[in-house]
Formats: sequence, C-alpha cells, structure tokens
Amino acid sequence: MKALFAWFGAHPLRPALVSIVAILVLGSAAAISGPARADRNWYPYLGRDVSIELNQGAFSVSPVSDWRYLGAEVAEERYFDASFNVADLRNVWFVLEPQPGSTLAAHTLLLFEFSDDRIIGLTIEARRETHEDYDALAGVFNAFELAYVWGTARDFLTRRAVMLDHEVFVYPVAISDEQKLVLLTRLIERTDALERTPRYYNTIFSNCTNELAKAAGFDWAPAFILTGRSDEYLYDRRILPGATFAESHRRSDMTEFIQALNYAPPEVFDAALLAELRRRNGI
Repeated sequence: MKALFAWFGAHPLRPALVSIVAILVLGSAAAISGPARADRNWYPYLGRDVSIELNQGAFSVSPVSDWRYLGAEVAEERYFDASFNVADLRNVWFVLEPQPGSTLAAHTLLLFEFSDDRIIGLTIEARRETHEDYDALAGVFNAFELAYVWGTARDFLTRRAVMLDHEVFVYPVAISDEQKLVLLTRLIERTDALERTPRYYNTIFSNCTNELAKAAGFDWAPAFILTGRSDEYLYDRRILPGATFAESHRRSDMTEFIQALNYAPPEVFDAALLAELRRRNGI
C-alpha cells in the first residue's frame, strides 16, 4: 500500500487519469440498462416533445418554449410554433452559463439569429423527471434521457440570469455562412432523430456541450467534459473572436443587461439584445 501511495505521489497526474478511466468504464457499463424512453413523468420545462421539419429551405419547430420569469418564480408557461427560412440565418451566438462555485462546469447553448432580428435558441438538457434533480455523477449511469429544447432568447437567457441568478456570457461565433448553415441543419436533423429514437443523456459522452460539438464536426477535447472551459477552448480555435480571451470573456458578460431587459416588453427583447451584442462586438 505504501508503494502504491508513493507511486501516485511521484506521478501526480496518474490518479486523475485512473479516475477518468474508471468513470469511462462505469459509464460504458451503464449502457446495459434498458432503452431510453419518451413517456415518463417529466419535469414541466422538459415535458414537451418537439416536432421539427426542414423542407425546401425552411424549417418549422413546435413547440418553441417562451417562459417568463419574475425573480425566482415562473410568471408564465408559454409556447408557440415558429418557422424560419434557413437562407435568412445571419449569426450564431454561443452562450455559457458557469456553474456557481466552479470554473470547470457550465451549461452551454446556442442562439441562431435570423433577419428582422428574430432569434431562436437550442439548449440540450438532461431530461429529468418530476422527482429528479440533476446530478453529474448520476448522469454517467443513464439516469436521465436527453432533450433538445428549442426556445426564445428571452426564455433561455432570463431563465438563467433572472430565475437562477447565474452569470450568462454571450459570444459571437466566427464561422463562415456555410458553416453556420451546416451547423443549424445538423442540429435540426439531430433533434428530429432524437424525437424518433430517444437517447440517454451522458455527462461524458452526450452532454450539452459535446452534443453541440458533434454537430459542429469537432474532434473530442477535454473542454467537452470540463464544459466551464469550453469558451476558452473555442477562443483558442479562433471560433470566438477577440484580441485576448480575457477581453472576449469580459465583453461577453451579459448578466446585468439581461436582468434589466427582463422587465422590458417581450416584443422588444430580441432587437434590444442584438443591438447591445452588436455594439459590444463591433458588428
């Protein structure tokens, strides 16, 4: 036993590697559980099945989540149907919501900006049941199904900055117009496939960030598990712009702006948000 501790002491990275391997093995073993299902008693925010269709350059999605929040309370549970022409796609915005008290964990999502200042977002979630709380370790063992939720920027951003009182960072994504269209198309296709064949969420293999990375065609990277560093990883790949990462990170902190915008009329939210993002990023 002393020799074992001495070996770990001489190789400080080895315990971490051993732990990662153990988690991977255990996570693989979880695959022997039954197939994922879509007919559970879901937590209300994750309870709606999504219908999405891409046809002749246009896509429609139903329902689009548009909940409203007043402080920590839900003020309204609202949904609507929406359609967009993919040719009207203008920009993609990467959103990072750090987990309080951690620099390594965060939730990530995307906002797609279309002409006429229209925005629709996609958040990929662990689909919890009414009696469940999210737990990253449980997420290794097929404890949750996977959910692709499409919603408004107002819902997604104020849910985090207002209801949860978390920090929210919104970055412009510096990719070509063709890459934006490919990313959007793949995520539409993955949403449709998920609705046809439910899958499990997995903290390591199928979390909010690496599901987006798969759609983008990225190779695996540690930041897809240590999601709190995903913005820095994307900056290093020159996908998030800025003279320095610190400058880009500081400029993208939209927390207070979103909290204040929550009290504006809902119909002005997208235009006001985009005006501020353009001002900060010189777009």
